Amino acid sequence: MRLVADNVVAAHGQTTALFGISLDIDAGGRTAVLGRNGVGKTSLMNALMGVLPLRSGRVEFNGDDITKVPRWERVKLGLGYIPQERSGFPQMTVRENLAVIMESRKGGKPSDIDEVLDLFPRLKPLLKRPTVYLSGGQRQQLAIARTLLTKPRLLVLDEPTEGIQPNIVADIEQVIIDLTRRGDLSVLLVEQHVGFALRSTSTFYVLQSGRITMTGAGGTAAIESVRQAMAI
Repeated sequence: MRLVADNVVAAHGQTTALFGISLDIDAGGRTAVLGRNGVGKTSLMNALMGVLPLRSGRVEFNGDDITKVPRWERVKLGLGYIPQERSGFPQMTVRENLAVIMESRKGGKPSDIDEVLDLFPRLKPLLKRPTVYLSGGQRQQLAIARTLLTKPRLLVLDEPTEGIQPNIVADIEQVIIDLTRRGDLSVLLVEQHVGFALRSTSTFYVLQSGRITMTGAGGTAAIESVRQAMAI
């Protein structure tokens, strides 16, 4: 599914956060939006998901204008969003958290849970553990697994590596690559971890002060130039 943002302008009250953002996420592609803290990355994700209303511009998904479509309807259309807070039900076990999502989806079946657990084998020994006792990396894996149970066509991840141990970052990187190789899922990755983002994606945008200042092809060859553009 292709997602297109065309000249998006959005604000928090009287403070403009996004100044004419345009980006294009191809079907089956992996795209990164890179930038330091406070440059507007989360505002952009909220605008794409319908949480932050646009002042001008438009958002299209699979060729349809979804600019005024409510956020819950965007989920039904196939937009899956994993925010930074890694939401879930803290007193429920890992299995219960997965079951709630599976049972809420029309056509959901128990084998769907087995499929997402195959992507995150580290969660299998933790199925009976309440989510509140998981590490940050384990909660992130669970958040991705929960979202995948909704059968998204585009998976949006906001800072998935923040505060996570390196071995789980590597696991998430491989899952992103494996999922998009199937051809039926696109990924939009919002990150400030340049190496992880560029290894995991084929296209990138650099965001500074609410504006796109650089774009190009992903891969390790772009890491140094992107770091210079971000001044890190």
